[in-house]
Amino acid sequence: MHEPPIRRAEAPTPPSHPTVGDRLQLMETFVRIVEAGSLSSAAARMGATQPTISRRLQALERALGVRLLQRSTHVMRLTVDGERCFERAQALLADWSAFEAEARGAQAEPEGLLRIAVPHAFGQDQFVTPLAAFLAAHPRVSVEWLLQDEVRDFIAEGIDCAVQVGAPTDPAAVAIKLGEVRRIVVAAPALVRGSLPAHPTDLAALPWLALRTYYHAEVALTHGSRGEVQRFGIRPRVATDSLYALRSAALLGLGACIGSAWLLADDLAQGRLVHLAPQWHAAPLPVYLSYPQARFHPSRLLRFAVAMREAVPAVIGGG
Repeated sequence: MHEPPIRRAEAPTPPSHPTVGDRLQLMETFVRIVEAGSLSSAAARMGATQPTISRRLQALERALGVRLLQRSTHVMRLTVDGERCFERAQALLADWSAFEAEARGAQAEPEGLLRIAVPHAFGQDQFVTPLAAFLAAHPRVSVEWLLQDEVRDFIAEGIDCAVQVGAPTDPAAVAIKLGEVRRIVVAAPALVRGSLPAHPTDLAALPWLALRTYYHAEVALTHGSRGEVQRFGIRPRVATDSLYALRSAALLGLGACIGSAWLLADDLAQGRLVHLAPQWHAAPLPVYLSYPQARFHPSRLLRFAVAMREAVPAVIGGG
């Protein structure tokens, strides 16, 4: 007696309303058929039988309600709907592959070079400590630490990511908010001769210093609890684009200024500067970590972003 031939098990026919996983499989089958040029070639590439491939194609056509391929004995070609769906299916599959790669990459051990742009004020001191902690945690990563306040073109400049103060300037980049820089009004004690101004109207008569990047001819201060805003014009004795030069000029008694609380904290604690109108403050400045959009981001970049999100708020808070 002869044993009946063993038949290869067939995959079950997808349901009429396929799940997300089924849809991905059906789309992939459709794309592979078009790429291979025939059902049999697609079956060979995917390790399936031709009837299985045919059933998947039919299931996709039923789910979409359109005919994707015109098939005859010798010819197979895309319909008009098929051409439109093929391009979209290719893009969707590429997006899914990129998602999977990024998910796996986020778990991989980081290695390689990161080129990071950071503002001059933060990059020389405050952010070096979280950088050191990141490098200690990931010994296979190396960094080029570039001091520049703005990145205009990540690709052209070869920058992997940038820490930037102020609103993001590139709408196409990924922007992660790290925190806000608190800004306050300070001056040398000798400038106010022991009488500390408590209201913005008392500040207008003082000599002023300006940080051209954020204010020059006008000062706007907000009350911390009431939200009231007071504005007044200034004619600065010194205007600069350097936060450190602004601080040095203030320490020398050249004028009052609005500065970042984190930078001025030690001077205030030691009495070298005094906090003027302490109930009032200038608008805080947001700090973002930005990097270009891509289908895949290496784990060294993703881990650095996480490290900065955890470390930066304490660094820039300023008490």
